[in-house]
Amino acid sequence: MPADLDTRVGTGQFELSDPVLTIPPSYRRVRLLVRFHGEVLGYLEEEAPAGGLDAADVRARCVERYRTRITEHLRAEGLPPLGDGFPAATTACPTRPTTHPGVTLVVCTRDRASALGDCLAGLRALDYPHLEIVIVDNAPSDDSTRLVVADLAGDDPRFRYVVEPRPGLSRARNRGAREATGEIIVYTDDDVTVEPDWITAVVRGFERAPGVGCVTGLVATAAIEGPAERYFDARVTWAKNCVPKLYDLDRHRDTNPLYPYSPGIFGTGANFAFRARALRHVGYFDEALGAGTLTRGGEDLDAFVAVLRTGWVLAYEPNAVVWHHHRADPEALRGQMYGYGTGLSAFVTKHLLDRRSLLDVVRRLVPGALRLATALRAASDAPAHAPAETAPPGVVRAEIRGLLAGPFLYVRARRKART
Repeated sequence: MPADLDTRVGTGQFELSDPVLTIPPSYRRVRLLVRFHGEVLGYLEEEAPAGGLDAADVRARCVERYRTRITEHLRAEGLPPLGDGFPAATTACPTRPTTHPGVTLVVCTRDRASALGDCLAGLRALDYPHLEIVIVDNAPSDDSTRLVVADLAGDDPRFRYVVEPRPGLSRARNRGAREATGEIIVYTDDDVTVEPDWITAVVRGFERAPGVGCVTGLVATAAIEGPAERYFDARVTWAKNCVPKLYDLDRHRDTNPLYPYSPGIFGTGANFAFRARALRHVGYFDEALGAGTLTRGGEDLDAFVAVLRTGWVLAYEPNAVVWHHHRADPEALRGQMYGYGTGLSAFVTKHLLDRRSLLDVVRRLVPGALRLATALRAASDAPAHAPAETAPPGVVRAEIRGLLAGPFLYVRARRKART
């Protein structure tokens, strides 16, 4: 690739209290997720000199940018102000929860045994003390997933393998929830890599405020090798938002005119968790929505809104980090964005057909649709070397087709789910 068209970005993270800086090789540009005692401070993205980045220089720039956040963290941890060095974390670190309830982690997969290796390796390294891990094999065509789980989970007693014979991600998630014994149920996908302290950070998210029924986390981009990954990374907020936030239907409302029915602001299904009683209270996931159904998506947003509408608080916890590999080729991205479109309009259709939410959605729909249309126009099709905010050819058209098809698909999917 010519140097002026090399838009790849090497991704990684940098813990300020660790003297070692590991940089992906052979990248002209590097993006680092900066952390201090596990707390996510933000991203540092810059050109990488031929000789590589110097850890001391990077640390100095991070301190300059995030000094206020670091100072607040040290004060909360009862440590002295920032000096020449970075002290190790203590047991009073504010990123650590004060309680350790039982947690059930559910990973749903379908005929993707070859992709499970990295995910299972990360799950084995999780350090939370009260954890069970349920792998839900959704309508498998063979026993390859069972064999991979048996091989890679080994004799780890935390792992449990179950089969959900009916296809559909929502059905698989509901099966995982019904199998769960933990007070908190955490979900992730089979194509992510988790951090060892991920579950600990999720549990901390439930302590952010009284009444938190759902926690979502940061889904960091694992690789940016081409225009498809670059566009998707620029498009989604849950890959970049590094500030904790609360959402409810009272004091903690977003400014989006479609709120709380607005897509993308809460998080995504690759990294979310519920209090078990909250998920059971809302009736689990809608089996007419989500991957494996005609609608292809929308089930995570539907669950978020259901939790909010029943009086719970949703907490976004950026310290709960997983790494996700986005679709790398344009055709796969077009299929994904078509599914985003169908899932969103199917979800809206569901609430338009519900008289309890009909008027609420109608009065928000026009300004919300105008905002979405503006975003889609800004992301109009462009050549592969265009800025990150523009879409590879055909991506926006695919999403619009999905938005138009979603209402009809939801009606068909709902009928099918009842049979």
